[in-house]
Amino acid sequence: MRVCLASTSPARLMLLRQAGIEPATRAPEVDEEAVVAALEAAEGRVLPPEEHVLVLARRKAADVVATLARDEPDFDGIVIGGDSMFAFDGEVLGKPLRPAVATERWERMRGGTGILHSGHSVFRVRPGADPREAHAVAEAAVTFADDISSDEIAAYVATGEPLQVAGAFTVDSLGGAFITRVEGDPSTVVGMSLSTLRLLVRELDVAWTDLWSRPRTA
Repeated sequence: MRVCLASTSPARLMLLRQAGIEPATRAPEVDEEAVVAALEAAEGRVLPPEEHVLVLARRKAADVVATLARDEPDFDGIVIGGDSMFAFDGEVLGKPLRPAVATERWERMRGGTGILHSGHSVFRVRPGADPREAHAVAEAAVTFADDISSDEIAAYVATGEPLQVAGAFTVDSLGGAFITRVEGDPSTVVGMSLSTLRLLVRELDVAWTDLWSRPRTA
């Protein structure tokens, strides 16, 4: 069965590949800040992280579904959309972008625990039928080592890795050595919860193993 990832995130692509799935990728055309700002203005409240990530995951997946209907009307498979957000001490931490911001965050986070919220949206798409969607949010608690030195923080920030990721850390690359515990599905911290995706795919009457693109052994 065909799979389309509504994202160009290298981490999400790598995660699916490691799970035996080789998806096509499409970049959703969604103005994330505008979507959230409009919804918050309409409802008169600030979206909590779990709603924030789910709204964006669903919008991204729906945008790609609409694009496929236009460009590939014979598409028969699933579309996966996701969004992630990290919260520490009640504050949402997005991509730091600047070294000074990443350094300050790591100095705050060492020895502490934050929550990674990950929204998931899966659409079953087939020719001649209305798309069906299932969605869910997964969370994982991430605990950072309490003995991280300032020199280690400086060296990590200098690699540039934490600048473009939510929360200023990775668990599957250089940042992994500074994380002592993950409570929840570890893949959630990478970008998507594989166990959550499996449940959503099954909700849409698709077997997870049917998404595997690697040859099966007898």
